Amino acid sequence: MGQIEWAMWANEQALASGLILITGGIVATAGRFTQWYFGAYSIAAGVLICLLEYPRGKRKKGSTMERCGQKYLTAMVKLFGPLTRNYYVRAVLHFLLSVPAGFLLATILGTVCLVIASVIYLLAAIRGEQWTPIEPKPKERPQVGGTIKQPPTNPPPRPPVEVRKKPSVGEEEAGTAGGPQVNPIPVTDEVV
Repeated sequence: MGQIEWAMWANEQALASGLILITGGIVATAGRFTQWYFGAYSIAAGVLICLLEYPRGKRKKGSTMERCGQKYLTAMVKLFGPLTRNYYVRAVLHFLLSVPAGFLLATILGTVCLVIASVIYLLAAIRGEQWTPIEPKPKERPQVGGTIKQPPTNPPPRPPVEVRKKPSVGEEEAGTAGGPQVNPIPVTDEVV
């Protein structure tokens, strides 16, 4: 059985928790809660988390589906080097970002989700995973001369290759290959 790549789960969890933090922060700030500044902090922290977590990392085995527009944010995440590539750093960063948001009821759900993402990132780091960007594959252009084939000589429907009858030397000389053929089944004109 294959190994579970925990970083993929942590990435999805952290991205969702960033969106939940933004939503809770908007509710707290727009609703003028008594500690609305925690709501403003949650909006900023949620945006930072979403920018960091939007680019998916490449899987060790198999293919990874790239998110729409990911290549632009991947370049930004790659700039920070080991700070964003190392999952120990992400686990600590997410945990520290979640603490201030835990003091407000509107952002507590985002805080819990972010702590869960932090624990999953810690597990991924212990298992030796790290973030690697999804690099675009170079497009292979087919050679023009290599792809052109001869058009078929038989009109459709064509029988399979092994069933096709190749004319013998005697038939070619007689010219019966292109002339009229004899129907082996007798045809009668009776109407029943």
